Amino acid sequence: MFKPSVIDIEASGFGKMSYPIEIGIVLACGKKYCSLIKPAPEWQYWDEEAEKVHGITRQTLIANGQSVDKVAEDINKILSGDTVYTDCCSIDKPWLDNLFQTAGFKTLFSMRDLEMILNEAQMNMWQETKLQVISDLQLSRHRASADALIIQETYMRTSQRSMASNTSATVR
Repeated sequence: MFKPSVIDIEASGFGKMSYPIEIGIVLACGKKYCSLIKPAPEWQYWDEEAEKVHGITRQTLIANGQSVDKVAEDINKILSGDTVYTDCCSIDKPWLDNLFQTAGFKTLFSMRDLEMILNEAQMNMWQETKLQVISDLQLSRHRASADALIIQETYMRTSQRSMASNTSATVR
């Protein structure tokens, strides 16, 4: 069964001026990557409401974040030549592009929307399954690595259930 690599990005806010502050990746093989990102000098926008959602302060990023160059280099090494999926490409892609443009790096992988590989049955059971995954995994933090794992596990469970319902429908 296909298991997608998944990426999730937390950001400084919700609008056009926002930038990535944390990236989490869960690969198909189960390996994980997560890094806080130290704001580049030109990244000044900060939204208090976004901070309430992800719980990361700008001071934490300055003290503990990796440089944009280091994070972009790490991600390229991890994902080179692969496709990584996100649950909201229209939001995550601009943040990823901002990271790579600021670092002066070209992305060596592609990012696609998870909806591209979901069937209708999976979409119909997604939200309920996701809530069960969150409960089962007991991941209460809204952080990039936890969210990437939740997305991947939700995909796997909906895929299994979708196949099981297709098999039982075919047997009848």
